[in-house]
Amino acid sequence: MAIEIKAPTFPESVADGTVATWHKQPGDAVKRDELIVDIETDKVVLEVLATADGVLGAIVKGEGETVLSDEVLGSIVEGGAAAAAPAAAAAPAAAAAAPAAAEGEDDPVAAPAARKLAEENGINIASVAGTGKGGRVTKEDVVAAVAAKKAAPAAAPAKAAAPAAAAPVFAAGDRIEKRVPMTRVRATVAKRLVEAQSNMAMLTTFNEVDMTEVMALRSKYKDLFEKSHNGVRLGFMSFFVKAATEALKRFPAVNASIDGGDIVYHGYADIGVAVSSDRGLVVPVLRNAELMSLAEIEGGIATFGKKARDGKLSMDEMTGGTFTITNGGTFGSMMSTPIVNPPQAAILGMHNIIQRPMAINGQVVIRPMMYLALSYDHRLIDGKEAVTFLVTIKNLLEDPARLLLDI
Repeated sequence: MAIEIKAPTFPESVADGTVATWHKQPGDAVKRDELIVDIETDKVVLEVLATADGVLGAIVKGEGETVLSDEVLGSIVEGGAAAAAPAAAAAPAAAAAAPAAAEGEDDPVAAPAARKLAEENGINIASVAGTGKGGRVTKEDVVAAVAAKKAAPAAAPAKAAAPAAAAPVFAAGDRIEKRVPMTRVRATVAKRLVEAQSNMAMLTTFNEVDMTEVMALRSKYKDLFEKSHNGVRLGFMSFFVKAATEALKRFPAVNASIDGGDIVYHGYADIGVAVSSDRGLVVPVLRNAELMSLAEIEGGIATFGKKARDGKLSMDEMTGGTFTITNGGTFGSMMSTPIVNPPQAAILGMHNIIQRPMAINGQVVIRPMMYLALSYDHRLIDGKEAVTFLVTIKNLLEDPARLLLDI
């Protein structure tokens, strides 16, 4: 019996997806709950698992093709797993059938139902490896052979349509070009960035923060922190998330969004944290970050990072967010102007920490300094409010005790 392989049910925010990778080819044996195909959406890659044991039948949607929610991707032929075994495994079965053929029959022993099905579908019964007793060809063997025959023409173009996984590498002196389609994630990011700049009055304000106190605190307690929190490491991002949630309480417009003619103020801080992955930049969300401890924030970010690298981020983890933080400093960026992620109203950009000479109390001293950038929607946030918000984050980070004292 053939079982349909269907695309997942997409949420309302996702219109369709693209078949990214078929992990099995027609005729391959599959086991229940085994990964068969990946579906790439605007946000995440969704895995489609086998719902039964058998062999992969016809592929309806090849790699690179667009699919809708619950659309049929292919089929699994139940009970035909043995027919998909390698040729080496099929050899003994053929040898077992040889005595029967030597007795004067022109074709192998086959069940009547199997012969009839083979004739109806133009299958040479002699080409079907029998899995029944003594090499007998069963109806299930023929069903698997029919499925493999139908799928064969579709398999080749499916591979040809697969998008490139990475940028090509050219040798020195090459004057060749290679055209590859954008991944769905890259195309969506490009579209949203253009929309943000076209539909938003976006400005960026800058400041700098002295990281001396945060670095000293981290250096003093990082080992004890990791030991006390089951291996969770203390980084810098948790301090910025904590400072941002405190500043958002004081400046609710920065945590708001525009919906038509209305301003929506959020009584919670869902902080999106930009994470780099092989598929591009993704922004999973820390829900109710204002209620999280430093350890919970660091643990959440570490989990997101691992899931992003493994392509395991869920749709829920990528949806929503009231404010975003991005850290270009991990790649050595000294200054940048991050682009707001609509419908959010602002985004905070962190940068590289550089030892620089600073004038402190009339003396020149060397301090670890970081430039901060806040891009914001001027339709919703005034310049004074944006500048004061960024100064608040600066003050909280330069004196971390303020985070504990709520001052």
